This record gives sequence, C-alpha cells and structure tokens, in this order.
Amino acid sequence: MTAEATTEKARIGAPSIAGFTEEGEHLVASKVDRHHSHGTQVMASRAERITSHDVADFALPNGREEEWRFTPVRELANLLSDTPSDAGALGVIVEGPDSFVQGALRAGEAPRGATLVPADRAAVVASANVEEAQLIRIPADAELDQPIRVVMTGNGAGRRTNTHHVIEAGANSRAVVILEHDGSADHNGNVEVFVREGAKLTVVSVQLWEDDARHLAQHDAEVSKDAVYKHIAVTLGGKIVRLNSNVRFSGEGADAELLGLYFADAGQHLEHRSFVDHNLANCKSNVLYKGALQGKGAHTVWVGDVLIQKQAEGTDSYEKNQNLVLTDGCRADSVPNLEIETGLIEGAGHASSTGRFDDEHLFYLMARGIPEDVARRLVVRGFLNEIIQQIKVPALEERLTEAVERELAATEN
Repeated sequence: MTAEATTEKARIGAPSIAGFTEEGEHLVASKVDRHHSHGTQVMASRAERITSHDVADFALPNGREEEWRFTPVRELANLLSDTPSDAGALGVIVEGPDSFVQGALRAGEAPRGATLVPADRAAVVASANVEEAQLIRIPADAELDQPIRVVMTGNGAGRRTNTHHVIEAGANSRAVVILEHDGSADHNGNVEVFVREGAKLTVVSVQLWEDDARHLAQHDAEVSKDAVYKHIAVTLGGKIVRLNSNVRFSGEGADAELLGLYFADAGQHLEHRSFVDHNLANCKSNVLYKGALQGKGAHTVWVGDVLIQKQAEGTDSYEKNQNLVLTDGCRADSVPNLEIETGLIEGAGHASSTGRFDDEHLFYLMARGIPEDVARRLVVRGFLNEIIQQIKVPALEERLTEAVERELAATEN
C-alpha cells in the first residue's frame, strides 16, 4: 500500500499482556439491557447483540443503529418487511455426488435453529417466512470427491424470496458446498452450518447477481471438536449485498477460517460482517477479507468482530481487511473489533488497510515493458487471487477469475 493507506494493527501474545490480568480487561463499566433492542444505545460488548426468533423483537431499522449505520436501509423496505416469498420468484437447483442427503426441516425440527438465531431484522423475517428449510447432510466419514452446488436464480427485480439452508457435515467427513446466487430478486437468505467432530467443511457463497438485485443474509456455523471450517464469500454482483458470517465453537481444537472477496462498481453497496465467538478454550480462527472498488458511488463495508470469552484460554485468532481503491469517488469503511476477556491466550490481533496502487509495484512492471493498464490489472489480479485460490474447486476458481477480469475491463483504471 502507499502512504495514503491507513493501517491499524495489534498483536498480543500469552500469558503476559500489558493492561490485562488473567481475568481479562474490563473494557466498560456496565452493560446495556439486552431486552431493550429498539433504542440507539451502543452495545457494551459484541455479546450484547440481541438474538431472537421473534419478529417483534426487531424493530424496523432507521439507519442510526450501530448495526445499520453503514447500510442504505431506505432501499431495503421490501426485504425488511415481514413478507412471504413471491410465488416463482426463485429457482433452486441442487446437484452433487450421490453420497449426500437432502431433506426438509420445519421450524423447531432439529437441527434447524440450534445455532442460527436471527440477529437482525432481515434474518428474523427470513426465518419466519420459510416453512421448510432445505437440509443438506454429509454422512459421517464420507469424503465427497465433487462439490455440492446449490444454485439460486432470482426471476425478477423486486420479487421477494426467503430461504433457509441447513448444512450438516457428519463426523470426520470431507466436503465442499457452493451456494451460487444469480439473476434478479430481493433475497433474504439464512444459512445454518454444523461441522461435527473431526469434519472438514468448506462453504462458498458466491453473489453474481444482476445490477438490480438486493441480498441480505446471515450465515451461522457451529464448529465441533477438532473440526475445520472454511467459509468463503465472493461478492461481485448485486446493487446491495449485506452478508453476516458468524462462528462459534462446540469443542476444543476447532479451527475456523472466514475469507471474503468483493469488487464494487459504481453505485454498488457491498457489505460484509463477521463475528467469531471464541466461547471455548484452545480454538483457532483466521479472518481475511479483500476488496477492490471502482466507479463513482462504489461503497464497501467490512465490520469484523472477534470476542474471546473469559473461559477461552489458549485462543489463537487474527483478522484482517484490505481494500484497494482503483478510482476516485469510492468509499471503503473498514472496522476491525477485538474484545478480550482473558489474557491467557496464544495470540490475537487485527489489521485494516485502505489505499491506492503501490507505485513501486507499477514501476517494477512497467520498467519491464508492461503497459500501465496491463500492469494495473496484474496488481489487482494478484491482490484478489489470494482468496480465489483458497476455494480449491478449479472450475469455480476459473469462473471467478474470469468474472474479476470482466470487472477490471469495465473501467479504465
């Protein structure tokens, strides 16, 4: 990054941390009342965020709330209303190897609702308006040699859709699940993930919507003992996309990785939020989101929260967000948050940077005869490819690389 970039970093190790004791640091004097969720009070802790299956517990946001202050809520009235899906508004295709199981889960039917409890108005109205969640279960010890693909296609701008997917990876299983979104719709999508003991699961959520689509989503995962979970969000399309990705642990030795890639053009609002709740000891997490912006009015938001609870000794956690601004008229908001209640951890930290091209990189390439426009594309391609190559599905990686190339070709950089 250039000198224009702003960076915030913190790295701390165990067991001695300045300002901390074994009981952690008391960051605030008091906490707010969780049961009064309709005001504009600032939460004392990320753990204070209201969660509920009851629509009445979430008022319509006005944009002044901490959770919504970056989001253009005036354009989301349809998605925030307690409204069922329009008939025929969404086409869904599920494909993959024969070894996985499909099913349906009504509200209250396990494991639906065991880990995803709605945390905002969009998620709760989606949950309330899905009679049957779609279940995808990978049996214990199964190793899928091909990914499971769930392709969701919106069939009209402004048409309301609500979905709830439950993905369960059985003990010691290995699988990749890809959720693809395209077409046009006003889409509310909840995704609930269970990674059972010793399993390895990758969930990739790809947003390739048309320019008039709006998409709000909450993805929650519970990661069990010695399990490995990777969540990758790739957002290239849509007028407004806001995706909340959350993780908690249900066994020691669990490992979670939240990765994201986004590319905002003129007039797009792409917002990603993550929350890692280190509620148990000896678990690991890594969060990395990378984005590029070009065109007047392009707006990206990343808010990353990590909470290390008092009992979560031995935690190893890090989060980072990087944004590359390609043209004037863009805005990137980046907010890393780290809350620690115990000093007995392996390490925790966060970093955030937003800036333009590194002139030295461009000079290096141009000095070797590469034209400036080509050199700029090479820099952006390399910047974003770090996320794409984590998918490990060659066909999808190729598609996304081509999509990024189309984004770069859309504007003279």
